[in-house]
Amino acid sequence: MSDRLSSTLLRTCVAPEGRFLFGVHQPNFAVANLRSGEYLQPLGLTTDGTVCLNTANFPPGDVDEPSADWIYEIPNPFPFRGTTYIGRTWAERAAANLTRIAIPGRPPVSLTRALRDHTREAEADDLICRLPRPLQLALAATSTDPDDLIPLAHASCDFQSDPQTCQPLGLIYRTEPSGAQRAVIHDEQLFDAVANNPHLPDLYKEVMVLRPGTQGQSEIVGECRRPGSHVFEYLRRNSYIPWGHYAANMAPDAVRYAAGALTPDDVAAMRHLYYQRTYERTARMLHMPVSVRRRELGVEELEVLRQQILAALSQDPNRPLAFNATLWGWNYGFDYAPNGYRLHASHQQIHQQYALVPATVSAQDGQPLPAYACGDQIQEFIQSYQRAHGRPFFDCYLQAIAANRRMDGRADRPASLVVHQDEHVLLFAPKAQTSQWELQLMTRLAAGNILEADAAVRASLDQALLKAMQALTGLGATMITVIEFSKRFDDADRDQRLLYSFLPRLPESPGAFSEAQLRWINGHYPEDFAAACRLKLAQWSD
Repeated sequence: MSDRLSSTLLRTCVAPEGRFLFGVHQPNFAVANLRSGEYLQPLGLTTDGTVCLNTANFPPGDVDEPSADWIYEIPNPFPFRGTTYIGRTWAERAAANLTRIAIPGRPPVSLTRALRDHTREAEADDLICRLPRPLQLALAATSTDPDDLIPLAHASCDFQSDPQTCQPLGLIYRTEPSGAQRAVIHDEQLFDAVANNPHLPDLYKEVMVLRPGTQGQSEIVGECRRPGSHVFEYLRRNSYIPWGHYAANMAPDAVRYAAGALTPDDVAAMRHLYYQRTYERTARMLHMPVSVRRRELGVEELEVLRQQILAALSQDPNRPLAFNATLWGWNYGFDYAPNGYRLHASHQQIHQQYALVPATVSAQDGQPLPAYACGDQIQEFIQSYQRAHGRPFFDCYLQAIAANRRMDGRADRPASLVVHQDEHVLLFAPKAQTSQWELQLMTRLAAGNILEADAAVRASLDQALLKAMQALTGLGATMITVIEFSKRFDDADRDQRLLYSFLPRLPESPGAFSEAQLRWINGHYPEDFAAACRLKLAQWSD
């Protein structure tokens, strides 16, 4: 079997000789006309007064299409992630003008100012509180005027206020039959929408959602301080993730609602808590508990602990670990549609979530079943790739990225997929983007999880994570999901690389039947998207 054919059967665009494979559809076809009636109607008038008819919709005979738009078909490097389709006509427009790769910024919105000439201040506040609920949700999500948002906040919940200044001091709580104290919230969706609006005054944000305890009784079991930065680690006991998870949230004295406000220290602090919790829990599983309490581990202490864990695992590679994989994710951004549909999962400040994944889960009959971790799918595929081609997949993938050529074959336009790189990591636009604006971050050398990533690699990962968010938000992305694909701690395979996928949600891509089939529709070449990201990063540097 030829390399080209076997790569196709594995459904990957990465050929074993270290280059990308993709297909080109050049459609031409004839269509039999089976319509029985004629339904010609005027559509209106042209600008010169001529009647505009729908004649084109009702051809008299068969339809012949000698040359429809070309469509590129690119199998994802990882078959379980589907296939990307790029329309050449759309992509050529973007290639000719990279500024088309952008989401326009939201304009200023103020209902209060619009009403100012017609009402008094108290009347405007009362009108906002009496708006139909869909309009309240729309205003809560889109207004840039605190004078709109404050009355919406008061409509959503009950505040304890300073009798002199009328400024909020806290929320009003009621005692539930169970004895639990719950904030008096009249409209959860409105509460969430207004509390997540960056233009709400910080004092209201703190009282509504940022002060520890406003979101429940989740214990704070870690914190990390950096100059000008402060992050809390919350334990989520009763989690949708089995066995609980942790959330690294910006603390109330370090308000961050947008990626543009994030500092390198912010990202390093959030990630430090992830590394620290993972290493501490793994060390306990290996019966080498960490004696540190009531303080964070320093970077050097963390690195020593990591090396001790690796040494213990290497001495007994068959030692079973009850939890042997990481789960890490970042939901950035929040929005509600006026009809109440929640458009993204994040809430209350920038935060990241993480957990350990068990090796197995018990079936009904008590027999162990493999527990799911998304990195396992990469491991299964790269083993198949090695068997088929006799070459490690990630070596081929890195080679293909380095040797990339434009899909349109042009030599006068950017050809690189790389957005940022150093000696440890590579941030790039994948050849087959699953989100139209997907970026990926990958370790260059053999580090398949954060246990195998030393301090220098971790620092490079942290820096590149921030750069990816800066590039994407610079292009206008406001809602981004970031996920980690990692290998199991007790997997000895040295091919798998630690991989992060950045998946922006775009206004015109709601996720419909195409995406449900893992068919990803795109309107630009990946090389041009990488170029647009590099331009935005250059602006950040300036």
